[in-house]
Amino acid sequence: MFEHLREEFPILSQQVHQKPLIYFDNAASTQKPISVINSVTDYYETINSNVHRGVHHLSQLATDAYEQARLQVQHFIRAKHPHEVIFTRGTTESINLIACSFARELLKPGDEIILSMMEHHSNIVPWQLACDQSKAVIKVVPINEKGELIINEYRKLFSEKTKIVAITQTSNALGTINPIKEITDIAHANNVPVLIDGAQGIKSCGIDVQAIDCDFYCFSGHKLYAPMGIGVLYGKETWLDKLPPYQGGGDMIKQVSFEKTTFNDLPFKFEAGTPNVSGAIGLQHALLFIEKYGHQHFMAYEKELLDYAVSQMQSLENIRFIGTASHKSAVISFLLEPHHPTDVGTLIDFMGVAVRTGHHCTQPLMDYLGIPGTIRASFAPYNTKDEVDHFVHALHTANKMLA
Repeated sequence: MFEHLREEFPILSQQVHQKPLIYFDNAASTQKPISVINSVTDYYETINSNVHRGVHHLSQLATDAYEQARLQVQHFIRAKHPHEVIFTRGTTESINLIACSFARELLKPGDEIILSMMEHHSNIVPWQLACDQSKAVIKVVPINEKGELIINEYRKLFSEKTKIVAITQTSNALGTINPIKEITDIAHANNVPVLIDGAQGIKSCGIDVQAIDCDFYCFSGHKLYAPMGIGVLYGKETWLDKLPPYQGGGDMIKQVSFEKTTFNDLPFKFEAGTPNVSGAIGLQHALLFIEKYGHQHFMAYEKELLDYAVSQMQSLENIRFIGTASHKSAVISFLLEPHHPTDVGTLIDFMGVAVRTGHHCTQPLMDYLGIPGTIRASFAPYNTKDEVDHFVHALHTANKMLA
């Protein structure tokens, strides 16, 4: 059913180093379909105006489009209310918002925050900053040799001082898909809220925030066929009402005087300043693009590509897969030992293959594994098995060149 899908992505028709582009860096950022690109262009060509603050025609059109995008996100993640959807710049800002708000109001010296060994820096550093401010401490859920969380060890980390759990839905470095429903249930049994980093999981698994019952969910549009610079923080209404504002400025206020400011209702309480209206509209059209083909169909095809790639890559005698969890997204992290990941990535780039190399913003994980980084190939529905074959051939060629 995807035979014409690639035609919707203009960037994929180009060549790199005189070779057809094979884009296997989808965990870093996905490419954009023409419907998304056109939606952003159309906004700037027809209704460009600031939102919420104008009575003139363009401002009202822009406001309607912006709020329609919020409704589309609400529908996609199955949030109970549209005002539980906060637009941010991306996953990183969403996590920083919650970490900063917790540090201001809810964290005290000796309080505990539970993270996992596989977290992205964006779900580590904000909590470290919160700990610096509040004198709270971080506890870390360990992983097993396959790259899976050890749930029994997770259970043991809770105490009366635990104030929040912040864990990734899907590891960007290993591809591991974590059991976030079980993780959330365990935390709630200990009266602890849960933040889920959905930067990778929103594409690889999707989310029903009410079914999972997480308290916060964060994701970025650019990993989901939407423009860069737009993201979402979902928060339960009760929590968003309780937390203080993250930033001050226009749109997050009701009344300002030099003596006192009163803050706006949700979601505007957390949306200070001029928003990324075109980005929100682009995100809406990215979600409509996914609905057009069916998210479940996308995920099933990505799994097919993953299984095929792993089977073909096993022909490489010096390959070492990093992260072999039973439940994985369409991400393959690996090494061609003893070659450095950057050397391999550079060589296959000249053969037209784009992959990611390095520590993938998971330095604590790489240190734990005792490696400098990995080569990471990650797939999307516009990729093909023919591309996988070319990729494996490129790896064989790189092996010969580095021998």
